Order: sequence, then C-alpha cells, then structure tokens
Amino acid sequence: MPEALGFDIYGTLVDPLEMDEHLREMVGEGADRFSALWREKQIEYTWRRGLMREYADFGVCTRQALDFAALSFGLEISDDGREGLVEEYQNLRPFPDVLCGLERLRSEGHTMVAFSNGVERTARVLLERAGVLDHLEAVVSVDDLGTFKPDPEVYRYLARRLDRPVGETWLVSSNGWDVIGAKSAGLRAAWVRRNPATVFDPWGIEADLVVENLEQLVGKL
Repeated sequence: MPEALGFDIYGTLVDPLEMDEHLREMVGEGADRFSALWREKQIEYTWRRGLMREYADFGVCTRQALDFAALSFGLEISDDGREGLVEEYQNLRPFPDVLCGLERLRSEGHTMVAFSNGVERTARVLLERAGVLDHLEAVVSVDDLGTFKPDPEVYRYLARRLDRPVGETWLVSSNGWDVIGAKSAGLRAAWVRRNPATVFDPWGIEADLVVENLEQLVGKL
C-alpha cells in the first residue's frame, strides 16, 4: 500500500558535513571539527529557541552557530565570508543513494515530501541544486508554525499537509532525536543509520524501520 513519507533534508537527503571542504582553506586541519561544531550548535539553537518560544528562522540559527564556532576557534570571519559560507549550505550534494532511492520509492506509488527545519524558499533552492526537488511533491517547512522539530505540533502539521492521519504518516530521518520526536507525536518513522557507529538514544522509543540508506526502504514500507 502506498505510504505518505516526509523526508528530513540535512543529514538524510544531503550531507551538511560536506561543508568541511569549504572550511579547510580557512580553518586548516581543524575543518572537520569546526564543521561538526557548527552543525551541533545549529541544531542546539533550534531546540533552545523552540523551548524558549523565541523563534528565529533556521537561517538565523545557522549564522549564529557559525559565529559561535568561529569564536570558539579564535577566527575572524568577514561579513562577506560569513554569507559565503551560509550560501554554501544551499549547495550541498545528495548522498549517493538518494536520487535512485527516491525514484524507486516513487515508482511504488508513495507520496513524498521534504520536511525540514529550514525555510521553504531556502530548502527549495538547496533541493533544486542537488537535483532532488523534482522527485518530491512538496517542501514542508516548520517555519510555517514558528517553531522547530521536535515540537510535536510540527509532526502533526506534516500529517495535515500530507492529508493523512498522524498514525499513517511516516518520517524518514537520519537523526535519532527526529525519529523519537515523530514517534512521540504518533507518527511512524524510519531511521536512516548512515553511520554504523551512531547510537540511537535509549529512550525506549524505537524506529519502525532501520535502514542504512534510502534504497533499503524500497519494498519495506
């Protein structure tokens, strides 16, 4: 039976740690650590803003997280350099399995959308440049609600946008906390465990499916 699927973008469809390449000239051998800290703070800031009810969109969180990483590394980044790095966040490439996986899932009749913390306009640019947008029917952004994952309301909003009951809506994400958020809100969820060393949070809430890539979802939903 065809399902309704919402795909997380960053870490699931495209690799945010690809920013290492753009940071290496500026940071040197510490580029991977800088990139990881930037990503960690980016997510942390969305959580904190959500809890505080002090919403600012994902672009603001991204810039502030970059500023934190730069301060932590003792780097001075010009305004142009800062905006250039943020712009590169819209040029991330898809993981090797993504295009084929989405095409095969679409051939099974599934309804598929992107579901992101990012602003819809920015997410559309990213997905179009990555060659992914045409494989999806829509881009659903939490920006419409003024809060972030894992607020339960954003997952219910995904179900409404897909016009399905919450319990018949799927989240597909590489982020364990995202999967737990979706399951807690009543959705079904597939965890894309891209790194075999990644540990799933032991909260007693499990994914309905665990796969290594999107192609492994084919025939399992």
